Amino acid sequence: MHFSPDRPTFFVNPDYRPMAGARRPVVDPATLETVGAIAAAGDDEINAVLTAATTAQVAWKKLDAKSRAKHLHAVANAIEAADFTRCAELMVREMGKPYPEAIGEIANCAPIFRYYAEMARDDAGKVAGTTQAGSFQYARYEPYGVSVHIMPYNFPILLMCWTVAASLAAGNACVIKPAEATTLSTLDYMAVFRALPEGLVSCLPGGAATAQALITSERTHAVAFTGSVAAGKAVAVACAERMKPCIIEAGGSDPLIISEHAPLEVAAAGSVTAAFHLTGQVCTSAERFFVVDAVHDRFVDLFAERTRALRIGNGMDKTEIGPLVSESARAKVMRLVDDAVAHGAKAVTGGRVPPAHNTGWFYEPTILTGVTPDMAIVREECFGPVAAICRVKDFDEAIRLANDSPFGLGASVFTTDLAEAHEAAERLEAGMVWVNNPLIDNDALPFGGWKASGLGRELGRQGLDAFRRSKMVIIDHKPAIQEWWYPYPDSWFRETGGRKHV
Repeated sequence: MHFSPDRPTFFVNPDYRPMAGARRPVVDPATLETVGAIAAAGDDEINAVLTAATTAQVAWKKLDAKSRAKHLHAVANAIEAADFTRCAELMVREMGKPYPEAIGEIANCAPIFRYYAEMARDDAGKVAGTTQAGSFQYARYEPYGVSVHIMPYNFPILLMCWTVAASLAAGNACVIKPAEATTLSTLDYMAVFRALPEGLVSCLPGGAATAQALITSERTHAVAFTGSVAAGKAVAVACAERMKPCIIEAGGSDPLIISEHAPLEVAAAGSVTAAFHLTGQVCTSAERFFVVDAVHDRFVDLFAERTRALRIGNGMDKTEIGPLVSESARAKVMRLVDDAVAHGAKAVTGGRVPPAHNTGWFYEPTILTGVTPDMAIVREECFGPVAAICRVKDFDEAIRLANDSPFGLGASVFTTDLAEAHEAAERLEAGMVWVNNPLIDNDALPFGGWKASGLGRELGRQGLDAFRRSKMVIIDHKPAIQEWWYPYPDSWFRETGGRKHV
């Protein structure tokens, strides 16, 4: 069976299979037109996926590292050879992402499979200095079994590949639960996994009930989740009740500091991308700006000038700012902006629905000044195209206010002062710190947050270790009776008041 956007299906490698559940239309957030149809998985479909994954994993975990790596390189080859035009267009029409960003995300996932293919070959365990002569003592790493991957809508393919590549390299089978808003593009992408053994990767559409069924199943053994803080906490609790390991990436409200030593032209240009990339629907979007008084007005002028040049429209057109993913997503942004203005903030740009785009869930990129740390827009995650600027007296105050948040995913700083750069790296309470270049990631470095922004790490060695468990092994190759075994020799006891004590 071939994939069709109009026919609800799920995927068990290498096949697409029809779904029995009620159809639900997928609506384009830019035009409100119907893009296709999806359905939520039922018990039979969940059972079919878990049965296939369990069977496939038994053979997969027995493969030697070289053979497993060869399979992952084959996935990378398939990605590099594929035509992702339809997949990218589906992503644009499902959730509004500009086409260049969609095709870039989809086409550039091969390196993570190559990275983990070789990482898993190189890092198989650790031989420790022995604690006893004649004993070989080491740690080995083994897969958990079947991992569940609950995906967000903003980077549905890239973030899925991050954790799926690591989990496969570790020896697990993978079940992907795509975001409802990007189910069609995720399903379309599944064809690249046909290079893998049958049943090893599956994609199971559905909502919260489907995710819960996969998390609570005794046939799944690890969970990777990206989404809201509230949902992340629920996933973590469900996993904890079952002693099931999980990685939680729960978003944030990232600070961006503009020092008095900032290169202002560069800072203004970088801030536009940091705040408004993907219409602000990025977990690491810069939402809270702390601008030192000495450069505040000049920075705001430059930032606003560049922001006004952004094009708003359908992601299939020449545009940087597409719609928000849904009506409820836009309503939250509007609520937070309106609340800030009501409490004294000023909208230098935006602050409204664009008059030329009253169909769909559009909102103008917005710069707010006069923001104070107690406003809701500073305390909550906005997840929209809004930069809330607080004027601060100096760098120390900027750091203090940046850290005054329940979130701790990423943090950015613009400065040409080396001491400030190192101070920021040391003092900012976040899992990632960017100086003069926001939002960059690296396959070899850990990605994740502090505080309410998450648990565990993706990417790097830690991203691989998240999907495997260690086992300590002690082998005495010359068996001998040890002196500390029972029974103890009499010389180990001492006489005290008629009673013997060890």
